[in-house]
Amino acid sequence: MTKHESERKVVIVTGGAKGIGQGIAEDLARRGMHVAIADSDADIGVAFAKRLISSGNKARFYPTDVADESAVDSLVTEVLARSGRLDAVVNNAGISDFRPLADETLEHWMRVLSVNLTGAFLLARAAAPHLRQTRGAIVNIASTRATMSQPGNEAYSASKGGLVALTHALASSLAPHVRVNCISPGWIDVRTRQGAVKVSVDPTSARDNEQHLVGRVGKVEDVARAVAFLLSEDAGFITGANFVIDGGMTRKMIYEE
Repeated sequence: MTKHESERKVVIVTGGAKGIGQGIAEDLARRGMHVAIADSDADIGVAFAKRLISSGNKARFYPTDVADESAVDSLVTEVLARSGRLDAVVNNAGISDFRPLADETLEHWMRVLSVNLTGAFLLARAAAPHLRQTRGAIVNIASTRATMSQPGNEAYSASKGGLVALTHALASSLAPHVRVNCISPGWIDVRTRQGAVKVSVDPTSARDNEQHLVGRVGKVEDVARAVAFLLSEDAGFITGANFVIDGGMTRKMIYEE
């Protein structure tokens, strides 16, 4: 490892192989960070890391089940062994498998909470000593479903609500050396981010776009840019906050006619 490489900031992005996580990982890599992509999907994760590296970025894939305590501890240990430092964590891994309440099983409920909420706690705990050394930052990716719901998303909404609360708890526990913030995305179009290679898809409908106050559905890049800001020194006075990125949807007053 050269001196220049040892000074490059290192970030772990969980659920970083596809979806919003892929966009976050790509954006941070382009900004010069060494990105550790942690995901349970090894095939897509390896291919995505190779694509980033082929573009001149620093990245490595780490197969990880964030609900597994030993796997999370190993992830942090391996990242430190290879990169020598840890500056940031983005807890993005999540399961969004909705099902009717009558069909909800305890096993499914526990799995969703284990990945979406407990995984963030485990990684924050394992990374905390190293983030303190670099005066680093954590960004948790929650959801607007932390404060609003549709039928059948009990487990998901509960896990995301817990993640918002975990954010301000961690911000308190890790102060003043580590900042912890949260982003709650609304409708983000991730259809081009479901694999290692981008694909073209049909555009969103006029109705999809027009129901947002900003006139369009969200893009992965909208979330990625916010993450980059919250990890930067420009956000040095921000901690314990939850940023809703939803095109204004949760601020609309909607009446059924």
